[in-house]
Amino acid sequence: MKIKHFFELDAVECIEPSYSALPDDYYTSVTVETDADEGRLLVDEGEYPIAVALHGKDGWFLSNFVFRTVTADLIEKVHDLGVDVYQEPGSAWVSALREYYSEKITEEILPAHEDNRPGRDDLIRELIGDIWGKRVGIQCIDCCCGSGVVSSVLREYGMKPLSYDNDPALLSLGLASGRLLPDETMWIDGTLASAYMSPVDAGIGCMLGDITNFNAGMWEEIVGELLVLTKETVITVATRPEVLRVEEWCKSAGRNVEIFENERDPIYDRWVCLAK
Repeated sequence: MKIKHFFELDAVECIEPSYSALPDDYYTSVTVETDADEGRLLVDEGEYPIAVALHGKDGWFLSNFVFRTVTADLIEKVHDLGVDVYQEPGSAWVSALREYYSEKITEEILPAHEDNRPGRDDLIRELIGDIWGKRVGIQCIDCCCGSGVVSSVLREYGMKPLSYDNDPALLSLGLASGRLLPDETMWIDGTLASAYMSPVDAGIGCMLGDITNFNAGMWEEIVGELLVLTKETVITVATRPEVLRVEEWCKSAGRNVEIFENERDPIYDRWVCLAK
């Protein structure tokens, strides 16, 4: 369902330029200060405001509150306009936002060159099959998803991916290839992932790294966010020193950890950390 259909509009544009900007309070201030002559409010199943559509001189624009707090001055503006109120499940709205911003990626960002080496999807399929097997209906986060090789395999096993990466060109490639689906995909910083999602049952981060002394702090934050968001977590890296770092981070988060060598893959997913 397109975001315009939630408000029964022919066209509407989000004031936030990207999915990653949705938590930024700056756009609440911009919304309050913008002249409008008509408005429509969207609330979730708990009647909490999650978006407002306002009509100004350039047409309809939209401001989102799924990841930030509605302010008193915004409520006053909405009240003064006497807006019409619409209601939909919050999860449906967030899914529509992911689709909206994924479509912007495909329209505006050139896809990266193909990054999926021949046969890697088979190796990932075997690894996930050994660890999890079929998990029909389970939501699974795909951290640092790249162009979506892992996400496509998760769907084969019945899982519902939530995929994110900070490389828009790789996301554009994944969306163009069909490995990533628009309503499942987010262009965000993995060190801030918990600002955009609630915890789910499972998560995976394949081919993380290279993890070095120089960038270990960043990767520790990315892994930490993934652990916060998932009950059972699989992380793969290329080398033993890298997996020992990941093991330490997982144990520090209070997880029971198993590490093992994945002998089918000589390069990218050679070492596996399973944290429960």
